[in-house]
Amino acid sequence: MSHPRIGVIGLGTMGRNHLRILSDMENATLVSVCDASPEVAAGVAQKYGVTAYTSWREMLDGETLDAAIVAAPTRHHFEIGLAALERQLHVLIEKPITSTVNEARELVAAAAGRRCTLSVGHIERFNPAVRELRRRLSEGELGRIFKIHTRRCGPFPDRIRDVGVVIDLATHDLDVIVYLLGAEPIRVFAETARRIHTDHEDMLNALLRFADGTVGVLDVNWLTPTKVRDITVLGERGMFHVDYLAQDLSFYENDITHGIWDRLSSPAGVSEGNMTRFYIARAEPLRLELDAFLRCVVGAASPEVTGQDGERALRLAAELVASGRSCQPHAVEPSLSAAMVAA
Repeated sequence: MSHPRIGVIGLGTMGRNHLRILSDMENATLVSVCDASPEVAAGVAQKYGVTAYTSWREMLDGETLDAAIVAAPTRHHFEIGLAALERQLHVLIEKPITSTVNEARELVAAAAGRRCTLSVGHIERFNPAVRELRRRLSEGELGRIFKIHTRRCGPFPDRIRDVGVVIDLATHDLDVIVYLLGAEPIRVFAETARRIHTDHEDMLNALLRFADGTVGVLDVNWLTPTKVRDITVLGERGMFHVDYLAQDLSFYENDITHGIWDRLSSPAGVSEGNMTRFYIARAEPLRLELDAFLRCVVGAASPEVTGQDGERALRLAAELVASGRSCQPHAVEPSLSAAMVAA
């Protein structure tokens, strides 16, 4: 299979981004698009020279496809994803993987039973700065990690109505934190609030506790009048900082360790040292994500973000929502794939 035949379901912001990139990729053939709006479907299909559908069932039954990209609203993810897998299609589904954890688990099982790729659009995994940060952490450049602090804030998006900020945004950070640490949290605590959203929470402040003592801090909301996307990782030798939007990676050195690290098992204190900004070969994360997915479709690679990863992020987000409602910390049961996190 040299040029997989692809159909895109859901033509909102992310669906159109997928189309923009796929139409420019030489290793894929864009075949059809689907949206509930006839005007939207027809307009997009005309632009890209593909077939338009308003029914995803008709598209899946009427076209010869190798893979489907599901960018419909979250409440439709499970039904569409399952139908595509039942037709032996490879599936890239936008995050969150589904609306509920049980749906996510059923979708993962369906993919495994049919030996189809199920990948989830946790796009921050493909941010070049995040990938370089993970490489440096895995090589021990920071020493022992103390804390990871993420901020994902911005104005309220009119496009989001069916889920709150925890499921829509915090799933990004939960996935990245597990990706960087190679471990799942054992306990979570959250404070959530609803300020302007009519149905769901629009603010989250949360703590994650890991078995080795590392702490995760999440600051997520739809209330900030400017878009903020960053993460800091604090450890023995200093602090890494990533600006997701600029794809910048910087390191702030703990100067007290300079020249004595080899002689001491732990630093004697903390002192401000040099700041280094690393060179990052910038690239569009969605293009990297799609290229990785297409390699899976042709059997040349395994998914970088699996259905199990998507289920884990959703499960942890659901624990945060529950903790916010109960005002109590929640113990987190390890997932069946916990031993595979660091792989």
